[in-house]
Amino acid sequence: MLVRQQLTNTLRTAYRRKHYKFLSSSNGCVSSDDLFILQTRLPQNHHVAKITLNRTSAANAINREMLSQFNTIIDDLHNQNPKEAPLCVIIESASAKVFSAGADLKERATMTQEEAAEFVALLRNSMTRLSRLPMPVIAAIEGAAFGGGLELALATDLRVAGSNARFGLTETSLAIIPGAGGTQRLPRLVGISKAKEMIFTAKRLSAQDALEFGLVEYCVGEGQAFDEATRIAESIAVNGPIAIRAAKRAIDCGIDAASIDIAMEIERSCYAETLPTSDRLEGLKAFREGREPVYKGE
Repeated sequence: MLVRQQLTNTLRTAYRRKHYKFLSSSNGCVSSDDLFILQTRLPQNHHVAKITLNRTSAANAINREMLSQFNTIIDDLHNQNPKEAPLCVIIESASAKVFSAGADLKERATMTQEEAAEFVALLRNSMTRLSRLPMPVIAAIEGAAFGGGLELALATDLRVAGSNARFGLTETSLAIIPGAGGTQRLPRLVGISKAKEMIFTAKRLSAQDALEFGLVEYCVGEGQAFDEATRIAESIAVNGPIAIRAAKRAIDCGIDAASIDIAMEIERSCYAETLPTSDRLEGLKAFREGREPVYKGE
């Protein structure tokens, strides 16, 4: 536990001191030689944030520094005031050829057994923190999403694949198993038998196969995943912010509840949060007046 905490603190402190900053521009384009993870707001819709995987020279393989930067952004999204936070987040790659190849195996080869175990634990915790963001998260996937790259996508709420996307939890071909949530999130998404087939055989899926498996919700033309993800994000962002967060929490907490009765109580509690809001009254008023509602997250 001490080693894990030291590793976590060292990675995050080094990144905050040297690199962390939000990037934005009028045309939505961002680049940096120093940053492996970039965050911006969409210029056409400030309510939607974009996280870009930017270690393209290494196929977005996740090393210590990239994971540190990722964690800092996820922590910031967790800690933002709900009225100032984005209403939806899109995760994409700066490369059209690869979403993420997973863990950096070159770096992994330099680690001791204990260091490897601690890094995987940190990676697993990072994916859990991603999955627990209060706002919806959409993965826009072009190219390869293997190993930890697919586990990252599995930790999001919705997945959009370009037709060139490929998917696989291929760890058993390296004599290990998925260690960042893949053995748990995949069967919950596609079913136990399909998940076992993918993991046992290290099978790789095309985008169309992934759609048929239920691994992704949308399969669009090559290069169109981000545009489709943006369309979905904007359709989410027009709805009541408090309601969207409550709905995500009700679904995520209820699905793992011990019984349907407990799940129903979770839903009741989440619904109750929306009742005293000004947004709820605005929705009713807009319906009566035949206009689009203007929600403020209040």
